[in-house]
Amino acid sequence: MAVNLPIPNLAELYPVSGLRIGVTEAGIRKASRKDLSILLIDKGASVAGVFTQNRFCAAPVQLCRAHLASGIGIRAMLINTGNANAGTGEDGRVRALGTCAALARKLGVLPEEVLPFSTGVIMESLPVERIEAGLDGALADASEDNWLRAAEAIMTTDTQPKAFGTQVLIDGVLVSITGISKGAGMIRPNMATMLGFMATDACVSQTVIQQLATELAEGSFNRVTVDGDTSTNDSFMVIATNKASHRVIDSLDSAPGHALKAAMLGVAQKLAQAIVRDGEGATKFITVKVEGGKSRAECRQVAYAIAHSPLVKTAFFASDPNLGRILAAVGYAGILDLDQAGIDLYLDDVLVATQGGRHPSYLEEDGQRVMKQSEIAVRVVLGRGAAVDTVWTCDLSHDYVSINADYRS
Repeated sequence: MAVNLPIPNLAELYPVSGLRIGVTEAGIRKASRKDLSILLIDKGASVAGVFTQNRFCAAPVQLCRAHLASGIGIRAMLINTGNANAGTGEDGRVRALGTCAALARKLGVLPEEVLPFSTGVIMESLPVERIEAGLDGALADASEDNWLRAAEAIMTTDTQPKAFGTQVLIDGVLVSITGISKGAGMIRPNMATMLGFMATDACVSQTVIQQLATELAEGSFNRVTVDGDTSTNDSFMVIATNKASHRVIDSLDSAPGHALKAAMLGVAQKLAQAIVRDGEGATKFITVKVEGGKSRAECRQVAYAIAHSPLVKTAFFASDPNLGRILAAVGYAGILDLDQAGIDLYLDDVLVATQGGRHPSYLEEDGQRVMKQSEIAVRVVLGRGAAVDTVWTCDLSHDYVSINADYRS
């Protein structure tokens, strides 16, 4: 069961003019489940993406990069669950391109104008014929208000759909932003098995859209971890349909640029945190904030050492204030000149350790009180500078092992 994750509010999943979504059941891995989605994008949209840094990236990731690099524009996205089409070699590329070509023929566009996305089991051949057979159903279903059904259709081990939206004034014009994501395990985005799609009707130049996608990912999906594994298929796409009536945003360092980025980042962070809240077997949502570093990268390095530690994560699951595990993680994070005498450790409002040792007033019952909460904040003060950064993670439970042991059965 997800940790304090609300069910998507349909009233806040705003249709985005210039984008239609279709969903169908193609039987890609299991019968009677939504597993194929298409996003149909009007001509003239600005599209960009951020992808996994895993060198064993999936065939659809390879094609997405190539199609975006062609610069001819993107008119559709094709998303399947049940099969990751990763670890499939050249055959996987041919099959992924075949699905792009099949949808392109039906839309009257080029295969390079279609981006493919896959998630599911690795090292199995993509059932192209099932995807092709499902395209007509997805096309017939296409509408602007299908965000929730698409969020359901991209799920794998997720326990519930993840979808958020908002609206913001840009130069006096109300623009809409809606996004969906999926992911529960194999989560340590490094860009960010997660998929994320966000769209707005705001007007954004093609030269700015990639910067926007990168900065959104950096402030959201690149700040979460469930198990420390970077997937072969991680993809985060940003679409600006350019249908709003305001002037085109050609710089993020402008008032309209700041307003749009802030609104979209709010949605992206909710989507990213939803993945952690729905982490496989998770019972607790944990915010790890590191401050007082020489750089944000240094703070993030320490935060991830804590968030990735199996000993730390299992202690949180057990509500066991064995907080020396956190100090150990800070120590092995890789900052060679770190002075333990300058470090403070807080658990929510409880000062646990200071100047390299246990705080004199710290009581274990205070630590246990915090550890029993479903949402916990860890704050580490390094005492080296003014930089701050934050990572979101979850605990590691018995269910995580069971879910992954049974994943292919």
